[in-house]
Amino acid sequence: MEKLVYFFEHAESWQRTLILVIGLLVFWVLEGIIPLVSFNYKKLRHAGLNLFFTLTTILINFGFAYLTIMGSDYTSSRHLGLLYIVRMPVWLFAISGLLILDFVGAWLIHWIEHRVKWMWKFHIVHHTDTWVDTTTANRHHPGESIFRALFTLLGVLISGTPVWLVFLYQSCSVFFAQFNHANISLPKWMDDLMSSIIVSPDMHKVHHHYVQPLTDTNYGNIFSCWDRIFGTFVRAPDASKIRYGIDVCTAENEHNSMAKLLQIPFAPYRPPLGAKFNEVPRES
Repeated sequence: MEKLVYFFEHAESWQRTLILVIGLLVFWVLEGIIPLVSFNYKKLRHAGLNLFFTLTTILINFGFAYLTIMGSDYTSSRHLGLLYIVRMPVWLFAISGLLILDFVGAWLIHWIEHRVKWMWKFHIVHHTDTWVDTTTANRHHPGESIFRALFTLLGVLISGTPVWLVFLYQSCSVFFAQFNHANISLPKWMDDLMSSIIVSPDMHKVHHHYVQPLTDTNYGNIFSCWDRIFGTFVRAPDASKIRYGIDVCTAENEHNSMAKLLQIPFAPYRPPLGAKFNEVPRES
């Protein structure tokens, strides 16, 4: 554990970026070996569009890096935050910090985006992808990337996470997002077992179903416990039969035109159809 702490305390930006690149390449290869769905699309062109949004997300996160590090240094040096209520061994401290940051910086802001109309219009860009694969993970409008960076900062201030734990969280967040968006097919028993602790690929694919109510379920990124606690967890039906996209974007090529995607938050609001999905197996 000490080696892990040391690595993330001293990790350079290029090393953390390398984690993003390696994860992307690994899941890209796996998508060719064990695909969940055989998409009829130009994979490289699709990836290029999504990687543009990945780049804008990286730039925005770099812009927030100073505030995040400053907030982390201030709270952790003074032992301010939820992590310092009781003394914990390092491994439990790390897990607790990841849980808090995952809740505030991923689940909570994601849930809010689905309920606040003007924020939802930015988040739609992520849902417009009708070919969900590992590159979809960071397909976020720059405006949404700002929301998420602000809530990550809020999570740091609430928890008092030290810098090494912030960097560990950010690396885990990227890796798990790439994993649970990847177009890969895992044995059902394995995916179900994973979803008892972490967000598995089939679990997250439900969230990308093109109409409500499934669009409004399974908000998690790393841990599945938050959806279970707040009653938004849904067991995956046959994930290979899920139709991806969003019902409010129906114009031809709207989902793969960069100019149109950037304009979506500023276009007139179009409410979703709200179609029902029969026999949705929610957790009790």
